[in-house]
Amino acid sequence: MSVSYRQPGVVLTDRRFTVPLDHRAPDGETIELYAREVVASDRADRDLPWLLYLQGGPGFGANRFIGRRPAWLGRALDEYRVLLLDQRGTGASTPANRQTLPLRGGPAAQADYLAHFRADAIVRDCEAIRPQVTGGAPWTVLGQSFGGFCAVSYLSQAPEGLSTVLITGGLPALDAHADDVYRAAYPRVERKVAAHYARYPQDVERARRIADHLLGHDVVLPNGYRFTVEAFQSLGILLGGGEGSHRLHHLLEDAFVRTPAGPELSDDFQEQVQGLLSYAGHPLYALVHEAIYGRGTQPTNWSAERVRAEFPQFDAAKALAGDEPLLFTGESVHPWMFDCDPALRPLRETAGLLAARTDWAPLYDPARLAANEVPVAAAVYHDDMYVDTAHALTTARAVRGLRTWVTDEFEHDGVRVGGPRVLDRLLALARDEA
Repeated sequence: MSVSYRQPGVVLTDRRFTVPLDHRAPDGETIELYAREVVASDRADRDLPWLLYLQGGPGFGANRFIGRRPAWLGRALDEYRVLLLDQRGTGASTPANRQTLPLRGGPAAQADYLAHFRADAIVRDCEAIRPQVTGGAPWTVLGQSFGGFCAVSYLSQAPEGLSTVLITGGLPALDAHADDVYRAAYPRVERKVAAHYARYPQDVERARRIADHLLGHDVVLPNGYRFTVEAFQSLGILLGGGEGSHRLHHLLEDAFVRTPAGPELSDDFQEQVQGLLSYAGHPLYALVHEAIYGRGTQPTNWSAERVRAEFPQFDAAKALAGDEPLLFTGESVHPWMFDCDPALRPLRETAGLLAARTDWAPLYDPARLAANEVPVAAAVYHDDMYVDTAHALTTARAVRGLRTWVTDEFEHDGVRVGGPRVLDRLLALARDEA
């Protein structure tokens, strides 16, 4: 049963669907998907084309908005009825987390279950619900970041379901192993850190002081998170967003307070940090992040952790022993996270089994992409910290008819920051009006 309600200027409808856990076994176990339909109030009775929004991640539910809606959505509602899908395992779509996964059994059963939560399964979910949503008509897909990875998988598996594809910061490498992804990522992250310190040179000493404190103290955040120096470095994930450098700076500037026992990390600092580090709200990000790069019989085998060893400049102890600035890290998942984060600790063995898995199905079909007939436009952000620009442009050339907008006006979150402009530009490219 669907339920409709109103917010200023929009009509919202909660929709739920039942789909197979494994689309290769359509009569087997099922899971539930949740999606929120959004339409402008003054167009609610019109027969509008559909736009499916695929959220970035992996592991995040679709945007929830309160009052003022995201700018890109306002632009989309000018001509579309929009479906905000919680991809399987996220949000209200049969959540997968430390509380629910034990229902599957032990770690091996949990890992087998989570192997069904990659882009190929998400695409099959979309195709399963599309007839119920559009009456069978193809729809436009807007994929942000990992949502763009899913859109390219969609073009590979079921292009007949697509009228147009719009991708923002999410063109995946078609044939790269996870190791290739991270070997390209660490130098990008280093550049972002250097740019941050150039903007805020006072943060060099602040970051070193915090790191030195963590190396010498056992710090446990209020939520039970073990705050190690590696965890502190991982706050560099902020640097991939348009406002991230400023957010990191403000976080660092008042980290310490004076106490009778000497300087300590302030309660305010720790409260902010635990909100940034905790995976309680999106555990799938940690569990399947490297699995999205799984290929054939090659295990990912904690790729980001292994490749990091090839870049010794990221070693905090070595940086502090000399006079080098502390380097933050970016979008990567490491085994120690499953020791530090109470939301992940029970899933440590499950994550290890996924990292060792050697039976990954192909996500992309190069031959089908080379023969693509669906209009596709992609925003490629110059020196994107999360998605390698060279990999993205190589993929763009491999998809027949794909048109790119390469820009340094925005960072990875460009669709959020510059929504109407980004969407207008991509729609014009896809419609051959640019």
